[in-house]
Amino acid sequence: MSTFVDGDLVLLIDAKDRRRMITLSSGKQYFTHHGAIDHDLLIGSEQGRIVRTPNGTPYLALKPLLRDFVLSMPRGAAVIYPKDASLIIGYADLYPGARVLEAGVGSGALSASILRAVGTTGSLVSYERRADFAEIAQSNVQKFLGFQPQNWQVHVDDLLANDQSGFTHVFLDMLEPWLVLDIASKAMTGGGVLMAYVATTTQLSSMVEAIRESGNFTEPEPLELILRNWHSEGLAVRPVHRMIGHTGFLIFARRMALGEAPLVKRRRPTTSGKLLQEADLEQK
Repeated sequence: MSTFVDGDLVLLIDAKDRRRMITLSSGKQYFTHHGAIDHDLLIGSEQGRIVRTPNGTPYLALKPLLRDFVLSMPRGAAVIYPKDASLIIGYADLYPGARVLEAGVGSGALSASILRAVGTTGSLVSYERRADFAEIAQSNVQKFLGFQPQNWQVHVDDLLANDQSGFTHVFLDMLEPWLVLDIASKAMTGGGVLMAYVATTTQLSSMVEAIRESGNFTEPEPLELILRNWHSEGLAVRPVHRMIGHTGFLIFARRMALGEAPLVKRRRPTTSGKLLQEADLEQK
């Protein structure tokens, strides 16, 4: 809907691009340093309008995008940033009807993106060890979507307790994802997409090697996404000085068919390796 209704989330943006998020409630006011804004001025009006405080200060009113909500929502654990969540959805090829298994709900940022991508015909099963994190995540998702999705199951438990199968995607956002790799592979269908989100290079190395050693997946593809905004006013075009650099590493792989071994990656011998062999021969 393009119009605001009672209970909607609204993003108010001032001329300095400062953002405030409110929940509309008939009869209430939102107080700023420049005066109050009546919620009733927004209820029933079209989003994208300008509302003004009594002293004339303008605010642009929009419904928040998911990325706006994620950056301002209550947090229990660290969130997967919008730049990474969008890459995950695209790279993992999430589609309406997909069945997703998620370990590590955090604050619900990725869960909300998954639920929107799989639609009502898909499903999401999430495992979270901490009950407080699971509660925050469910509250955040419900607040953004406006309802509690019926196709989302949240288990306060370890992924090792999972006994389901037939998942098209498995997403792991946890400290040691390699420990549940066997459970993840058993839960997936052939050709399914595995994604692990880790923060450090040591975690990256451990997960990549574990995927290779398991023999159940294609060659893992590790990557990170660095986002740089640009300033553009007339001829003054330059990168913004502050950028979102490293937030996490993403590791993708596909599930092999049952009983099939992955292709062995062929590596060409390097010049340095040849020189080392020649040096060894000379010493002998």
